[in-house]
Amino acid sequence: MRLIDLFSDTVTQPSAGMRQAMANAEVGDEQRKLDPTVNRLQEMVAERLGKEAALFLPSGTMCNQISFAVHCKPGDEIIMDVHAHPFNYEGGGPAAVSGALIRPVAGVNGVYTADQVTSALRGSAYGHSRTRAISVEQPTNIAGGSVWPLDAVRDVCGRARLHGLVTHLDGARLFNAEVASGVTAGEYAATFDSVWIDLSKGLGCPVGAVLAGSAGFIENAWFVKHRLGGAMRQAGIIAAAGIYALEHNIERLAEDHANARWLAEKLAQVDGISLDPESVTTNVVIFNVSGSAWDPDRLVTRLESRGVSVSVIRPNLIRAVTHMDVSRSDLTRAVEIFSEVMREKGDTQG
Repeated sequence: MRLIDLFSDTVTQPSAGMRQAMANAEVGDEQRKLDPTVNRLQEMVAERLGKEAALFLPSGTMCNQISFAVHCKPGDEIIMDVHAHPFNYEGGGPAAVSGALIRPVAGVNGVYTADQVTSALRGSAYGHSRTRAISVEQPTNIAGGSVWPLDAVRDVCGRARLHGLVTHLDGARLFNAEVASGVTAGEYAATFDSVWIDLSKGLGCPVGAVLAGSAGFIENAWFVKHRLGGAMRQAGIIAAAGIYALEHNIERLAEDHANARWLAEKLAQVDGISLDPESVTTNVVIFNVSGSAWDPDRLVTRLESRGVSVSVIRPNLIRAVTHMDVSRSDLTRAVEIFSEVMREKGDTQG
């Protein structure tokens, strides 16, 4: 039985063309800045994001943690949405790596406002931690898969700068936001001091992310990278995958978005599933199963036994993510399995 894997877009496999590019890559010691393929990838990303420099890293989590370590001192606070990745899925990284605290705010589908930034600011009393930065997740992930409007990005960054804060963009799926909105990644990145993009999600690479910012910021990021064990040496082999992805796999993200909307429309018709297809703008589909008799964790286990992998992200909420390795015919079968499993549970409950 072939698994229809909608657990995440991180499960994508490198294509034949990408594998060939990796095999042919020219390499050197990237930590000494001597790997020509890594250097080219960094230059490409810096140019697309409108930043002075960029740094190739093993993961997006490392991009976030290095950024916070450069921007913050121990005890500083970072404002972000309550459902943001660094607050929930990075092993307490800010506390462990930079000694920073997270000040969560409750946005709407992960999008918070300039007024919420102001409300979250700490006072000037010595007993308070110092508010140092804001972090924006574009597009959002478990908060709803929403794309921040450009005006909303500019508003929160403008308010942050008014109060002397540093701005960070968690752009794990930034090119999904670009394709969905028509606003370029560079336009989104313009108001941020640091920004990164993931290569191992919808872009289809086996590993890697790239952090960008000013030349001074990236120079400081190199030190933290080495401190965290991020020296990758002959990394051109994996950087070549990133170059291939930037040249071939950005525009095709629209196919993933169309598949996600199609999936949402079909799942919305399944009894026990609550879902507004209009809320699906990228490749993330989040739906509520509280109207069914299923316990969400048991439902996910049962679906996987039938050949569909999804994940529980919050109580009663399940996430499915489309990507290049899932076809429309795969999704058709996935919907059939969902329908069958939901009926099956109803039958067993009498």
